[in-house]
Amino acid sequence: MSGFLSKEHITANADFNRWLVPPAALAVHLSIGMAYGFSVFWKPLGSALKDASGEPLKACAAGATTFAEKLSGTATALFATDCNWTQFDLGWMYTLFFVLLGCSAAVWGGWLERAGPRKAGLVATLCWCGGLLISAYGVYSHQLWMMWLGSGVIGGIGLGLGYISPVSTLIKWFPDRRGMATGMAIMGFGGGAMIGSPLATKLMTYFATPDSVGVWQTFVAMAIVYAAFMLCGSLGYRVPPLGWKPANWTPPAAKENVMIATRHVHLKNAHKTPQFWLLWIVLCMNVSAGIGIIGAAAPMLQETFGGALIGQPGVGFDVVKQDAAMAAAVASVGAGFVGLISIFNIFGRFAWATSSDKLGRKRTYYIFFVLGAIMYCTATYVAGFKSLALFVASFCVIASMYGGGFATIPAYLADMFGTQFVGAIHGRLLTAWSTAGILGPVVVNYMHDTSLEAGVPFDKIYGPIFLTLAGLLVVGFIANMLVKPVADKYYMTDAELEAEHKLAHDKSIAANAANGSAKASVATKSNNHPVLTVMAWALVLIPISYGVWSTIQKTWVLFN
Repeated sequence: MSGFLSKEHITANADFNRWLVPPAALAVHLSIGMAYGFSVFWKPLGSALKDASGEPLKACAAGATTFAEKLSGTATALFATDCNWTQFDLGWMYTLFFVLLGCSAAVWGGWLERAGPRKAGLVATLCWCGGLLISAYGVYSHQLWMMWLGSGVIGGIGLGLGYISPVSTLIKWFPDRRGMATGMAIMGFGGGAMIGSPLATKLMTYFATPDSVGVWQTFVAMAIVYAAFMLCGSLGYRVPPLGWKPANWTPPAAKENVMIATRHVHLKNAHKTPQFWLLWIVLCMNVSAGIGIIGAAAPMLQETFGGALIGQPGVGFDVVKQDAAMAAAVASVGAGFVGLISIFNIFGRFAWATSSDKLGRKRTYYIFFVLGAIMYCTATYVAGFKSLALFVASFCVIASMYGGGFATIPAYLADMFGTQFVGAIHGRLLTAWSTAGILGPVVVNYMHDTSLEAGVPFDKIYGPIFLTLAGLLVVGFIANMLVKPVADKYYMTDAELEAEHKLAHDKSIAANAANGSAKASVATKSNNHPVLTVMAWALVLIPISYGVWSTIQKTWVLFN
């Protein structure tokens, strides 16, 4: 088994069809991307326990108002079996997801580079799907701590390993299209909730009974489905032999683009460079400016436009929320808005990352920061005269660049530090995501709540928030402007690189040929295994199409 999982075993022939690797990465990312969609479980879990008359039991933190009281209620809820969990209790799952994602990617990124993507992908499968099963038992026995441990901690580790497992491999298979390659895979992470959320909703409806909301059964079913997908993806990973390059492609000369390194920086030295920390700030600011507002997208639209969303422009949200029918209609429009920006988030990952192959990574991030700041200022202005179309368009662009930032950063790192340790370096940089996952929502929610307490009208609350987020993008712009090529002293010598190749069990084309496993060639034949390639892409494109269609159906309410 160790031989089957070894990096030597998955080193491909020189004529292997590289287009088989992206669908393998997508299969893994589409599965773990359901982390974004866990909010579909909050409402059912909030009413899981019922009394003899069938009414939901009180919440564990009923009546809590201050943050300290809510924390106290959550501490009680960890082991309580006689009260329902609140959204505040369950919301900590998101924090655990993304903190553990960044931490696990940082801690085990170096191991991943040496062990190879197959072994890392299988460990990610065990953690993510095993975590779902532990959470299922936690729901069944109504133990919140098991939910946190299962999906939050163990599943979060699976998120980190699954997220970075294909990055280095894809960059090495597509040295001519680094942005496009990572964009394809990381698009899957953004699309996971687009597929998983409607699937989970259907499963909960199917499994629901008078005594159960169907959540634990849904967890078990999804763990089985995701295990199958992630196993196929992990076993489909292959790494290219040393010396391989695409047919008819010549690496650009260093003098043609000084921002693309031709040598490699060791993992132990990457964090010693100013470039690493500047890119850390770049990612952190880009994510912070997007994640908080995207997480509050539905209430933001409802509070800003109120009755204008349902053809009653003179009615504010303070009136809307008092009328159940109007509130439901406005909430439906808000859900459509969430669906729309999720589509832009997903496909922005592929479009922007692919464009960065032509534009260059630094210039692409300049666009993110300048255009993003303009869009936030535009949203502040158009919210004042209730232009829904311009408001929605602004946030569609912002969402696309939020996703594009995730997909472009691995290629940016490969340009700066070379490809030998890019997966591990990317793992360490993801601590910026963990930080942003706390910073962005805290800024947005704090400013929102303090404005509300100060009596600011609902439609005026978000203007200062938008301008603050635009300020974060200005910080990111300055950090990106300061990024220069890495100094020569940080690059590995040829002898150090050769030693790392041996430690990582990298095999050259010549070594493969000597073992009779490949021809000594540096060409790839794109017409190899055409049926297998079609089947592999169909395996991921069919669920993506299902997710897009489901999202468009929800989004259509915006245009009615």
